[in-house]
Amino acid sequence: MAQTAQLRTIDEPQNEAQRVFQLQRAAYLKDPFPSLEERLERLNKLERILVENADAIADAVNTDFGNRCVEETKILEIFGCVDGIRHTKRHLKKWMKPKKRHISMNFATGSNRVIPQPKGVVGIVSPWNYPVFLTLSPLTSVLVAGNRAMIKMASNSQNVCALLAEKFRENFAEDTVVILPGVRGSEFSTLPFDHMIFTGSADAGRTVMHSAADNLTPVTLELGGKSPTIICDDFDMDTAASRIMYGKLVNAGQTCLAPDYLFVSEAKRDAFVEAARRIVPQRYPDINDRSYTSVIDEKSYRRLRETLEDAEAKGAELVSLVPGSTFNDVQRKIPPYLVLNPTDDMIIMREEIFGPLFPVKTYKDLDEVIEYISQRDRPLGLYVFTDDRAVEEKILYSTISGGVTVNNCILHVAQHDMPFGGIGASGMGHYHGHEGFLEFSKIRPVFTNPKLKILEMFFPPYRKRHNRMVDLMLKYGR
Repeated sequence: MAQTAQLRTIDEPQNEAQRVFQLQRAAYLKDPFPSLEERLERLNKLERILVENADAIADAVNTDFGNRCVEETKILEIFGCVDGIRHTKRHLKKWMKPKKRHISMNFATGSNRVIPQPKGVVGIVSPWNYPVFLTLSPLTSVLVAGNRAMIKMASNSQNVCALLAEKFRENFAEDTVVILPGVRGSEFSTLPFDHMIFTGSADAGRTVMHSAADNLTPVTLELGGKSPTIICDDFDMDTAASRIMYGKLVNAGQTCLAPDYLFVSEAKRDAFVEAARRIVPQRYPDINDRSYTSVIDEKSYRRLRETLEDAEAKGAELVSLVPGSTFNDVQRKIPPYLVLNPTDDMIIMREEIFGPLFPVKTYKDLDEVIEYISQRDRPLGLYVFTDDRAVEEKILYSTISGGVTVNNCILHVAQHDMPFGGIGASGMGHYHGHEGFLEFSKIRPVFTNPKLKILEMFFPPYRKRHNRMVDLMLKYGR
């Protein structure tokens, strides 16, 4: 069926996003395969922006949140990005090399190889909760693959967006990487990118994917979800509680990989509650202190309060983890709570929480846990606490999720030699490390025909000898 070729161009740019896209597209066509040296220089520029402006970046994120501890930003976001860049620089030369592949046809004596080539212009849409890491970590993968990049940051990240946009203008040509402050989502996601990566809510992800479909743009989606956590009976409760509550309360729970709900055996639930009540006040004795992050905006703050009120109204037991703490409507700070006896009709068990509220469910047998997890949307993360390898393997091979951390939470996202990404409702595709390089590359297969004319013996007109040769191939072929 005949098709009309459609160019990835815009005839007459009507806005800034279209203008920059045309500029980057032209630059890509002029230089479609940046050298190793060019790519390393781009990574070095990105690293310098982060290292030389770490304090200013952390301050800008703090301003956007209303209160976000600068140490938290430096540890979780800036260092995470820098560490990933350094890992990538060490391995890029090897990743870029064409790879030989085996010949598949019996009488073909030519050669096969695959060449990773840049896709072109990539659009990056990043969220507000980790605005640095979830912008520059995917950017690292985009740049090492040799692409150009256009970036749209969240409206709740205006200060850090303005700062990074300025630093990028000082260090990168506009036809290579650019951050576009104030660009509308509809203007950005409808551009005919060669690939697009979006991090955010599932509803927004569907909209982005729908827009991308009009241009046949491949997408990578990182969407979060309700990541379950399991404490098995063999694991030390204090250790588990310490690690889980850190993962839950960092950034006040506004983490796409945060433990969303907990499974603990009926016999040990109270032990977990007591451990959490002992541990959390030591870390956050006063939620109005700068170490405890504010909820990002008024809408999110009200949503979390309503979620807690809904759980209590429907019979849940609320356990405040910081004695004497109260809601701070001015700084938008919500005390951390355990929510005991949650039921599936509660908002807290139906929607991703994205805050410092932690439902605790009990189980009698691990099979109950596996069935519960398997019947729901596939989560971005799964956390299992056990020293029993057989139990660990049972859970791993009976469930599916974007990633897994065993005996801790979230830390798989910080492993640069492993892919990060979701599955099903939690996303598609992945980045980080070699898999990120592959995600934003076209792995181009190249077959070189042999000089010997062996295949010509199979040309028509067909005779009995052709049947005999095919029979021999079917019987003895590799």
